[in-house]
Amino acid sequence: MSIAGHVQGVFFRESARRLAESLGLTGWVRNLPDGRVEAVFEGGRDRIERALRWCQHGPPGAEVSEVLVEWRPYAGEFHDFQVRRGYS
Repeated sequence: MSIAGHVQGVFFRESARRLAESLGLTGWVRNLPDGRVEAVFEGGRDRIERALRWCQHGPPGAEVSEVLVEWRPYAGEFHDFQVRRGYS
């Protein structure tokens, strides 16, 4: 998924990590060079939907203008939830 708006410099990634861990989700979140945040959540659909609802507003200070979601089949490829650095 990608989240657009004022979403960098407002602790979006760290807040998303804490949320994912509290929901038992795995995956990652990172900043993109164009100012968006990108995230992958893996786990139960109901818990992912809770994370998606949170992403629509984000942490205090964020101003989310758009959330684009792409659903994929569960792959079980992650063991935890990480904040990724850089754009690769």
